[in-house]
Amino acid sequence: MSAHPQPGHVDAVENTLRAWRTGIDTYQEPVVYMRRDCAVCRAEGFTTQARVKLSTGSASIVATLSVVDGSWLGHGVAGLSEAAWAALHPLPGESLEVTHAPVLESLSHVRAKVYGHRLDDRAFRAVIGDVAAGRYSDLHLATFITACAGDHLDLDETVSLTRAMVDVGERLDWGRDLVVDKHCVGGLPGNRTTLLVVPIVAACGLTMPKTSSRAITSPAGTADTMEVLAPVDLDIAAMRRTVERTGACIVWGGSVRLSPADDILIRVERPLDLDSEGQLVASVLSKKAAAGSTHVLIDLPVGPTAKVRSAEAAHTLGRRLVEVGRAIGLQVALRVTDGMQPVGRGIGPALEARDVLAVLRRQADAPDDLKQRALRLAGDILELGGAAPEGQGLRLATEVLSDGRAWAKFTDICEAQGGLRDVPLAPHRRVVEAPSAGRITAVDNRVLARAAKLAGAPNAPAAGVDVHARLGDVVQRGQPLFTLHAQAPGELAYAQQFVDARPPIFQIAEAS
Repeated sequence: MSAHPQPGHVDAVENTLRAWRTGIDTYQEPVVYMRRDCAVCRAEGFTTQARVKLSTGSASIVATLSVVDGSWLGHGVAGLSEAAWAALHPLPGESLEVTHAPVLESLSHVRAKVYGHRLDDRAFRAVIGDVAAGRYSDLHLATFITACAGDHLDLDETVSLTRAMVDVGERLDWGRDLVVDKHCVGGLPGNRTTLLVVPIVAACGLTMPKTSSRAITSPAGTADTMEVLAPVDLDIAAMRRTVERTGACIVWGGSVRLSPADDILIRVERPLDLDSEGQLVASVLSKKAAAGSTHVLIDLPVGPTAKVRSAEAAHTLGRRLVEVGRAIGLQVALRVTDGMQPVGRGIGPALEARDVLAVLRRQADAPDDLKQRALRLAGDILELGGAAPEGQGLRLATEVLSDGRAWAKFTDICEAQGGLRDVPLAPHRRVVEAPSAGRITAVDNRVLARAAKLAGAPNAPAAGVDVHARLGDVVQRGQPLFTLHAQAPGELAYAQQFVDARPPIFQIAEAS
């Protein structure tokens, strides 16, 4: 941390304090630090957790106050967290005006939802407008997310939430009647089909501007894996140039402010580990509508340790996706897929990127399950978008992958986004072996994904899990089941301890 300004350099005048960058990471929530004996604190009655408005000559934000008793913060100084500093960009030595934040009338709607009341269009517009403007603290956000979790949003509320999330951000218009997209609801490690589907579909002439999220509760999101191979933090102008040049892109949605309220909600959903049905539908479809899509395919993996646990749950979620899509002008198609075990071999950004490249390059050792799943999804989109007759999409997708057109298109997309990168390797690895001989009868996707996260994924791109065994395989005692990959020895040990303390991730029954 850099040295703070010394006491006496700037006297607090009325409600003005000098801005100082503390270097403290507050997980994207703007936080301001002020001394308890600060004249502004005393005059305004500010206490810890108060919401205060910080203004410079060119910008203003609402931040959460933390009161400081120690001597590390100088007199007449407001210490800014990294998130607050980035939002304000104060000039060297610039002063801040510190005032009470405006009263948030929309919090009355959040309280109503906590008590089980339904919210209408007006209420959701008010809440999401304040969320997108950064007026909610993380405590407010967590309350709203929790109040909407489970089955606490009905169909009409989900439509209202989705519309509100679209309306507060930018909405792209590609000047075309048909723009396709896909999304997987998640919960299945290694299911990185998007990086295969996009180049196949674009090579067939359809427009597919893919905006993807980073991981919420998983070891890797599509944006995390693509970022291993090419830049994904494109602004809208760069995104447009890429799509005009190649017909497609694979970028991080957070960098283009499409449904910005969703990015803020996701930031808080991640530590809460909440991803309820209504919020999931609103999150997915608001991003698709904002990105200018007209036709969307949704992948619904089903399995006892996937996000969607049963065929009945898939039917319920699928129906809501279709109905909300129709209400906001999207044509939504569904594919229910097998969610019994991880897809491919790698779990984690770099390991998943390695699998994707193996399929695109038609390598002999490419994971066939990832390939076949991607081809089916690409075939569905080709039919949905009219690029292939009904029943012929899979054949066309297979041809485009087999003859190299998909690989050529993928390299074009990467180059347009900033250049194809090499896949990093983790320096620390540990093999987990079968404790007994027999046939693998079940795999716990959630625990395996958790092990990959504890090894460092997705923040450490090369970290994760490499899976060596599949359902139905007959294994011998001591045979490798999976390998933990980590970029730091401490994270490797942490993941190993977690695996050792759990029931076996791979269930093995004695082979008959």
